Amino acid sequence: RSIAVGGLQYATKEEVFALSGIANMHVFWVDPQQVRADILRSPTIADATVTLGWPPQMVQVMVREREPALVWEQSGIATWIDLQGRVMRQREDRPDLMRVSVDNMIDGPPETDISLEIVNGVLQLRDLLPNTSALRYHPEKGLGYNDARGWEAWLGTGTNMPEKILVYNAVVSDLQTRGVTPGEVNVSDPDHPFYTVLAGR
Repeated sequence: RSIAVGGLQYATKEEVFALSGIANMHVFWVDPQQVRADILRSPTIADATVTLGWPPQMVQVMVREREPALVWEQSGIATWIDLQGRVMRQREDRPDLMRVSVDNMIDGPPETDISLEIVNGVLQLRDLLPNTSALRYHPEKGLGYNDARGWEAWLGTGTNMPEKILVYNAVVSDLQTRGVTPGEVNVSDPDHPFYTVLAGR
């Protein structure tokens, strides 16, 4: 009728008990390996150890939960994404995590895991842009943000964000020197950056 659960940080004991599938089952029929497999169906749980004992703690479970790496907001629904790109339910507000808002052209919550190219890009940009707490994601332009100077910056995905930021800063510096105000600066491909013009020459 209940189990002892340790290691919880975000999930609840009741959730783990529901996942275990052993409600009202006689303890002699409980298969620890099957219980572990059932608990691991939760995207929040990274690992679990199940042991059988004597009353009052006949079934004991020790879990290790996945740690969120970023907040992914799609169609108004916020989820957590871990380092492997796995989608999890957002359990609490974590202002320390970078928030990524997905372009409205993508409808509905994420149905599959998020690409590691995206996750790694977000984590690099978090360190490279310490004053930016929110990013955008577009399926064609990749990751970007609204530059405080009045235009959109698009950086694609992947682990070469330091290079892209250098190219971006060089392009912006050149535009400002020429008195050009861009509408968008895109360095998704750092070898072929481009921009659109709002004003200037």
